[in-house]
Amino acid sequence: MRAGGTRSLDLTEGSIVKKIIIFSIPLLLGQIFQNLYNSVDSIVVGNYVGVTALAAVTSCADISRLLVGFFTGLSVGAGVAFSRYFGAKKYDELHDCIHTALTFAAILGIVMMTLGILISPLLLKMVDCPDDVYPEALAYLRVYLVGILFTSIYNVESGVLRSVGDSRSPFIYLVIASLTNIVLDFLFVAVFKLGVIGVAIATIISQLESVLLVTIKMLRSADVYHLNFMDLRIRKPLLLEIIHLGIPAAIQSGLISFSNLFVQRYVNGFGTMAMAGAGAGKKIDSFVNFFSTTLGQACTTFVSQNVGANKYERAFKGIRVVILMTVLTVVITAIPVYIFADPVSRIFTQDNEAVYYAVMMIRTLMPVYFIQSFHQIYSNAVRGFGKSVVTMITSILGLIVMRQVYLAVAMSINHDIRLVFLGWPVGWICTFTMSFFYYIFAVKRPYRKAHLISKDADVE
Repeated sequence: MRAGGTRSLDLTEGSIVKKIIIFSIPLLLGQIFQNLYNSVDSIVVGNYVGVTALAAVTSCADISRLLVGFFTGLSVGAGVAFSRYFGAKKYDELHDCIHTALTFAAILGIVMMTLGILISPLLLKMVDCPDDVYPEALAYLRVYLVGILFTSIYNVESGVLRSVGDSRSPFIYLVIASLTNIVLDFLFVAVFKLGVIGVAIATIISQLESVLLVTIKMLRSADVYHLNFMDLRIRKPLLLEIIHLGIPAAIQSGLISFSNLFVQRYVNGFGTMAMAGAGAGKKIDSFVNFFSTTLGQACTTFVSQNVGANKYERAFKGIRVVILMTVLTVVITAIPVYIFADPVSRIFTQDNEAVYYAVMMIRTLMPVYFIQSFHQIYSNAVRGFGKSVVTMITSILGLIVMRQVYLAVAMSINHDIRLVFLGWPVGWICTFTMSFFYYIFAVKRPYRKAHLISKDADVE
């Protein structure tokens, strides 16, 4: 097994700023294309089918994130283990860890796909889906969930590539899948008139395509992440490590999405137009969010590799660099979105009432968006140090418990949808506060006091 293939990127050496930028650019572009083709789903449905269909897709968005988020969290957490083995140059252990994670993800994907399809009606009832939206929402959700298996495998495979510093290949494959999805959206909806089912089928096909592309890449590679089907099996010690690092992240992501079901329930209580408007607002929000999400992912991989290499001071400096980058990107993106909220919202729907709700949501979130970014960076930094359980706890307390308590109290006092939108900043503030103080007092200070910093750490 060898390292140093053309796509692997060692983040433990060289300029911190340069390495983070090189690693982050493909991730960022990938986020853009991911959000682009997800947004095209809503644009096509909103313009070629109608507001009710847009509301149906919106009603399913948080439900699909509940399952997709679980596997995303699993891949992020498992990626910490991958990055550590790569940073420590333990390539045999990395090989076994990758194959164990892929086997585990495939088994979980089959289980979650089957369960999701069976309980789709129950999930829609949980979000209080209106009667006029329910038939289309149920049809869309059941077809969409067939692709959960592909999502689970792709997330782990792309997590493998990112953990060894190859963020370029997942980006290329995501672009190809995104373009496929966009073409099929228009073909199935605008030409074949399949409605919301057409959008779901297009998504499944693009997900399958992305899995095949990454799998072929790993099969053909002679690098440390080479895939061998004969080695796909569960190795108990490595599975326990993956569970320790990955399952907390998976549970965290899944529970946050589960909590969002109840937030969506509050939105649904304001009617179909509010659902459509909030759906458009979420899509626009995601384009601002991809900067902090990208830098958060980069932070986790950077910290994990350097912890594996015992270069703690370099890891701390990398976190500071990422924070400065985040502040800059939020200023550049959030201000224009706030100013041009109305015309941007009309890309998704021309209905004035739906646009009204979308603009309200955007202008509620954008002024405090830097808090969301800080919570992303510090949560991912803590996870990079192997404290995945802590990140899970702080996220659950802030993004679920405190937000739900706030919504219950606020909505009992005044039934105003603005108060629902403010629930997101409340969760961000609480999670950021806990993550920041944990990082300072339970991660950074103890390492320095114990002199665990590599004295010759490279901190260019």
